[in-house]
Amino acid sequence: MRGAFAAACLLALAACGEREPARVPAPADAAAPAATATVSPEPATPAPVAPVTGAMPSSGAIGYGGFGPARFGGTEEEVRMAWGRELGGLKPDQPGGCYYLMPQPRSPDGYRLAFMFEDQRFVRMDVDVADIEAPGGGRVGMGEKDIQRLYGSRVQVQNHKYVEGGHYLRIPDANGPGVLLFETDAAGRVVGWRIGEPPQVDYVEGCS
Repeated sequence: MRGAFAAACLLALAACGEREPARVPAPADAAAPAATATVSPEPATPAPVAPVTGAMPSSGAIGYGGFGPARFGGTEEEVRMAWGRELGGLKPDQPGGCYYLMPQPRSPDGYRLAFMFEDQRFVRMDVDVADIEAPGGGRVGMGEKDIQRLYGSRVQVQNHKYVEGGHYLRIPDANGPGVLLFETDAAGRVVGWRIGEPPQVDYVEGCS
């Protein structure tokens, strides 16, 4: 009897010795940190490039002498460099003929400003919008009285060739050959202006 009991105890102890020791859970603050996944940043989407339609010259860029560093009498390349953006237009059929270059792409309403060339020379600028100021302060949308107030006795009034009641308000440069010319409608409102050298500044129909 004792031999059987002893044998049973020996078997039980052997079985207990084969068990793995109980694992004690580690404290929460001692747990290994979770692996941090490395996320590659997505490439930034470039902002859309705004079209140059409606781009305006800086204040004071247009004067009796020309457009910035591009002087009246200068070359097309000088005008392109002074503008610094795309210019386009039709060249004349005959060498030395009259033509315009205009900022591209053009506004849906037409041109806002244009550079005239003749005899391969920069000779005139045409402006068709109110947000570009002429030398001396004149703008599209002003009345004839506003122009008279700004330029005084220098204003030479001529009748419009096509618009009854309209005028050309011609203002010569006091210190040189340049001319500033405002065109008005029948209500006496400025609808456009141009500046440049005679005789091109007086061309009523542009290059037509």
